Amino acid sequence: MNPTLRRLFPAALACAAVLSVRLSAAADPSVVVREPVLALVHARVVDGLGHPARENQTLVLRDGRIAWVGPDAEAQTPAGAAVRDLSGKTVLPGLVLVHEHMYYSLLTPNAPFHVAELEFSFPRMYLAAGVTSARTGGSIEPYTDHQLKRRIDAGEAPGPKLHLTAPYLEGVPAAVPQIDSVDSPADAARMVNYWADEGFTSFKAYMHLRGDALAAVVAAAHARHLQVTGHLGTVSYRRAAEIGIDNLEHGFFAMSDFTPNWKEDDQPNVIAAERAMAALDLDSPAVKDLIKLLIDRKVAVTSTLAIMETFNPGCRMMTSAELDTLSAPARENYLTRWAKVNGRPRGEEAAAWAKYLELEKRFFRAGGLLVAGTDPTGYGGVIAGYGSWRTIELLVDAGLTPVEAIQVATSNGAKLLGIERETGSIEAGKAADLVVVAGNPAAQITDLRKTELVFKDGVGYDSRKLFDSVRGCVGTQ
Repeated sequence: MNPTLRRLFPAALACAAVLSVRLSAAADPSVVVREPVLALVHARVVDGLGHPARENQTLVLRDGRIAWVGPDAEAQTPAGAAVRDLSGKTVLPGLVLVHEHMYYSLLTPNAPFHVAELEFSFPRMYLAAGVTSARTGGSIEPYTDHQLKRRIDAGEAPGPKLHLTAPYLEGVPAAVPQIDSVDSPADAARMVNYWADEGFTSFKAYMHLRGDALAAVVAAAHARHLQVTGHLGTVSYRRAAEIGIDNLEHGFFAMSDFTPNWKEDDQPNVIAAERAMAALDLDSPAVKDLIKLLIDRKVAVTSTLAIMETFNPGCRMMTSAELDTLSAPARENYLTRWAKVNGRPRGEEAAAWAKYLELEKRFFRAGGLLVAGTDPTGYGGVIAGYGSWRTIELLVDAGLTPVEAIQVATSNGAKLLGIERETGSIEAGKAADLVVVAGNPAAQITDLRKTELVFKDGVGYDSRKLFDSVRGCVGTQ
C-alpha cells in the first residue's frame, strides 16, 4: 500500500465507523448527564451579561430549563434532585457564535481554493468547546447544512442549535469556484426569496457584490424579517450601513472606507487597505463618525480574530490537541502554510493588527453590538471548537476584560440572532445551555480550555469525549 494511504487508512476507517451509526442523544457515549432535575451547587457563575462573577451559587435545572439560580445559602434543592458539586469550577452560558462554518479549507498546490464539508466532526467540536448556538456564516453545501440542522434538532447527532445562512451572495468575479455569482439586483432578490423559502434565516453578501445588489438583498430580506450580514469589499462600511445591513463580518478587516483612491463598487484591495490601516489615525473625526454611524444604525460587528491572526507573521501554532484532530493531509498542509506565514518579515502588518484590535474595543466600549465567530477557513489554521476559544482569548488581547469577552460570545450573539429571551445568559426561565469549566475564565480567559461539561437544553455532554471522537477526521469528515 502507498505510504500516504497507509497513514490515512486508519483515520478514514475510524471516521467511517462512527458515521455508520446514527446515534441518538440517549445512546451517544458523550452524553454523561441526563437528569430531569439537577442541582449544580457551590459554583462560580459568570452570567454572560457583563456582570462580575458570583461565587457560591446554585443552579437548579429542570426539564431542560434553568429553574432557579442564586446563592447556595438561599437554595432550596428540590426533593429527589441529582446534585453535582462544582466547587472551584465556573458555570457560564453556552456560547452563541455567529460566523461559523461546517466546512474546512483543503488547499492543493497550483489548484483553486476549495473547501470540504465536515458535517460529522465540526458540529461535535463546536459543542465540545461550549458552543450551544451557532449561525453559519455563508453556506457552500446548503442542503447538507439543512439536513445537519434537522438531525441535530431531532437528537440524532450532537451539535449546536444551528441558525442557517444561505449560500453566499457574491458579485463578479466570484472569489471561490464553489460560489456562484449574482448578476443583477433582480437576481439577488430572487436568490433571497428562494433560500428563504427553503428555510434559511439570514443572508451573507460577499466581497464582490456591488452596492445596488446589496440594496436589493437587504430590501428582500427585510421584507421577510430576515437579516443580512456581509464580508464586504466593493461596498464601504458606511454605504452598507446607510443601505441597512444588519451585521458586518471580520471586525474592521474587510473595510474599504479608508483605502486611498478607492471608490464605491471598485474591486477590494486587501494589501492597500492593510497599509491604510497601519497609517490610520484612530482618533480622526472620520473614524469616530464611522463608529457612531454603525452604532446609530444598529449595525453589529462580528469579531473573527482567530482567523485573521493566522495571516500574520508570528501567529501561534496549533496546540497538540488541535493537531491531533487533523487528517494527515490537512496536518501537512497546515504546517507547510503556517511555516510560510511565519517565515515572512513582520512590517506594516503588526501596526495594522494592533489598530484592528483597538477598533473592535472602541466599537464595543462606545456601545456597539460586538459579536464573535470562529470562521474555520483561510488556509486551514483555524478549526471549530479550539478556534472558538482562541477567538475569545484574542478579544481579551484586544483590551476587553474576560467577562466582557464572554459577554460578546454569549448574550451579544443571542441579541443579534433574536434569541436572547431563550438563551445567551444564565437567568431563571432560560434554556439550560451551560458550560462548566474547571477553572476561572473570569480571571484567566485561557481557562476556557479547561471546559469539562457542556449542557444543551439540560443534557450534559463530556467535552473531552466529543473531541476524542473526531481525532484524525478534520479535513476528511
